[in-house]
Amino acid sequence: MNNQFETLTENYDSKTSTYYYNPRLEMLSFIPKDAKRLLDIGCSTGGFGANLKKVTSTIEIWGIEPYSSAASEASKQLDKVINGIFEKDMPELEGQKFDVIVFNDVLEHLVNPEKVLKDCHQYLNEGGVVVASIPNIMYFPLFVKQLLLKEDWEYMKEGVFDNTHLRFFTKKSMLRLFKDSGYTVQHIQGINAYQSTLFSILNFFFLNKFKNWRYQQYVVVSKLP
Repeated sequence: MNNQFETLTENYDSKTSTYYYNPRLEMLSFIPKDAKRLLDIGCSTGGFGANLKKVTSTIEIWGIEPYSSAASEASKQLDKVINGIFEKDMPELEGQKFDVIVFNDVLEHLVNPEKVLKDCHQYLNEGGVVVASIPNIMYFPLFVKQLLLKEDWEYMKEGVFDNTHLRFFTKKSMLRLFKDSGYTVQHIQGINAYQSTLFSILNFFFLNKFKNWRYQQYVVVSKLP
C-alpha cells in the first residue's frame, strides 16, 4: 500500500489546488444525523469534515490522509488526523469504533478496495454504516467522448478518468464490491447528474436504458448484516 502511494506521488503532486479542497457538500445529507463519531478515510484537507461539523457540531471526526500537506491542513479542522495509509490494525486506531466510515472518491484509488472494506469491519460500531462516493465509469459525456468517439482510454488529472485511479466501477460492480466485502447495501443513489436535453431524448427513446449513465458518481450506504 505504501509503495503504491509513493509510486503515484508525482501524479498526486500535479493535481490542481481544488482537488484537495473539495468540500463535497453533496455528501453531507448521507451522514446519519445521530452519528457521534466518524472516520473519514482519505480526508484530504478536511473540508468535508469541517462542513459536517457546521451541521452537526457535536460530532467527533477523525481523518486519515496519506498526502502530508493535505493532512496538515486537515489537522486544523478535524479532531484527529493520521498522516498515513489506512490498513488493518493501525496502532493509532487501536480500540477505536465509529458510527460512520466515509470514503469520498477514495476506493477507486486503491489496489484492493475489497480488502480495505473488510478491514473496516473492526472499526464500526454496532449498527454503524460505511458511506462511499464512487465515480461511475459509464458517465455519459465522458464515456461517449473517450470510448465511443475517440476509441481511447485517456487519463486525466482528475475526474472519472483520473490518472491516480487504479480501479473503475459501474453501478452494478459497486453493489458487488460491497456485497463481496460483507456488507448489506441500504441505499445507492446517483449524484452530480449530467444535464442534457440530448441525453434525455436518447434515454427516452431507448426506454430508460441509459438511466445509470447520467451520474458522475454513485453514493453507497451500507452496513454489516
